[in-house]
Amino acid sequence: MESIQYVEKIRKFNRSYANVLGKIDQQIYNQAFSLTEARVITEIHHGNGCTATEVREKLGIDRGYMSRMLQRFEDENIILKKQSSEDKRQYALFLTKDGENIYEDLVEHARRGVDNMIKPLSKNDLSRLVAAMETIESVYSKECSSASEVLIRPFQSGDAGYVAHLHGRIYDKTYKFGQIFEYYVMKGLADFMIDPEGGELWVAEVNGGIVGSIAITKSSDTVAQLRWFILDESFQGRGIGKKLIETALSFCREKNYAHVFLWTVSTLESARYIYRKYNFKLTEEKPNDEWSATKLIEERWDLDLH
Repeated sequence: MESIQYVEKIRKFNRSYANVLGKIDQQIYNQAFSLTEARVITEIHHGNGCTATEVREKLGIDRGYMSRMLQRFEDENIILKKQSSEDKRQYALFLTKDGENIYEDLVEHARRGVDNMIKPLSKNDLSRLVAAMETIESVYSKECSSASEVLIRPFQSGDAGYVAHLHGRIYDKTYKFGQIFEYYVMKGLADFMIDPEGGELWVAEVNGGIVGSIAITKSSDTVAQLRWFILDESFQGRGIGKKLIETALSFCREKNYAHVFLWTVSTLESARYIYRKYNFKLTEEKPNDEWSATKLIEERWDLDLH
């Protein structure tokens, strides 16, 4: 087999690097936490509100081991679990104040440990080491991204109808909204298609299929409205919602809007989490008994861009 020489060199590197990781585990992180536990704490810190499934799949951790680890963290007041109102089987994970202190301690230990490990190296060797690490990271990142290519692009002919379909399907299946909601979305999209001045509609594609959308429409010369933000739930946790929000807000700044607002409903916890993350503030509430058999609370969220 022609590739055998590469396979053996990679296996040799893996054996050597496993010893390096062992030293990192023993020397850098304090004895209360293994390298895996420290990585989980770090992921929860950066993915504030992430789920156990997202962390487990990203780090490749066994389901049972992950469950036992999180139970220990919860018992020791390191993490806090909040049940999702949209899926009772899912819990959002947050670090407590004690957990954040532990994270900061881990970061400081890691910095000191790595600094001690690289002190014997010359500047030339250190430069070669970092360059090799960046090469590995770059090559592997390309492999991972090619498996699931995400594209955020302005809408094309035919996309608006699919955006309405996505809203109708997801909101009926997940939130039991009636057909009047889909009509509301379709009417708004039709008005936008007639007069899109000052606005834009984007769709998110994964491997060529539309999985989400977001739009900005002009409310006045200085105020924009964020609309039709949706993401298929099977694609949540991949950073696609973040890319959509950042695309929309960048557009607002390019157009010199001073303010942007949106309307949502109180049951959409995932969307509300993202709005809070980008500093939108809840400013108004009103009841809605048109879209669902259950009375809803519509919410207005506002963000000053300057």
